[in-house]
Amino acid sequence: MSKKMQPIAVFDSGVGGISVLKELIKILPKEDYIYYGDSKNAPYGMKDKEKVRKLTIDAAGYLFAQGAKGLVVACNTATSAGVRVLREMYPDIPIVGIEPAVKPASRFKPGGRILVMATPMTIREEKFRKLMAKYQAEAQILPLPCPGLMDFVERGDLHSNDFRKYLEELLYEYRIHPVDAVVLGCTHYPFAKEMIQEIIGKDVVIFDGGEGTAREMKRRLLEADLLNPSEEKGEVVFQNSLKDEKKINLCEQLLHL
Repeated sequence: MSKKMQPIAVFDSGVGGISVLKELIKILPKEDYIYYGDSKNAPYGMKDKEKVRKLTIDAAGYLFAQGAKGLVVACNTATSAGVRVLREMYPDIPIVGIEPAVKPASRFKPGGRILVMATPMTIREEKFRKLMAKYQAEAQILPLPCPGLMDFVERGDLHSNDFRKYLEELLYEYRIHPVDAVVLGCTHYPFAKEMIQEIIGKDVVIFDGGEGTAREMKRRLLEADLLNPSEEKGEVVFQNSLKDEKKINLCEQLLHL
């Protein structure tokens, strides 16, 4: 199979990883992509670690069987549960996960208050606790579990009164006691960024990890001599475990937001 025929696979528990796919296309526009969302089993953030690990391993096997030359696990929960195991299973394939952008947020405002919005499972994970401990001396890091937030994104419900009310209640304390920055610790959350910004305040800087993940995949593909040599713009194929055309249409809409 030629390099042109080998796509980069992007995997998420649903549609949220499209926020990472957008960054990949900006940085690697000549690559082809398979985007696979496991909406049938979403949300991952409410499941136990062993279940998420199995779902992640199964999805990776499915994508590599289609000839993927690299894999981006565009889900913080799946990264925490499964990326280390995947790298052991597939040592010769570039595999990149994602983690909350705590480092750039902490260094943006040393000593500041940094709110990290993430799924309940991400916040429970030892990987996240270690990340938080690493930068706790540089800033006051405030983890905020957000059960239900990704469900709004999965439905494409980004502008309703219900969505605004949910975010206003979730962020109420941090409007009274303001923060300096917000880290979006789930790839679904960048699609809520506009309304989060409105509610939390225009002076609060919002960070997510999509760009850094895309740059890391480019570095690994370059190192492995797997970059697409074609001069043509790449293509994106969307797949979803629900086999629902509406979900595929939502993916296409979110990609072009």
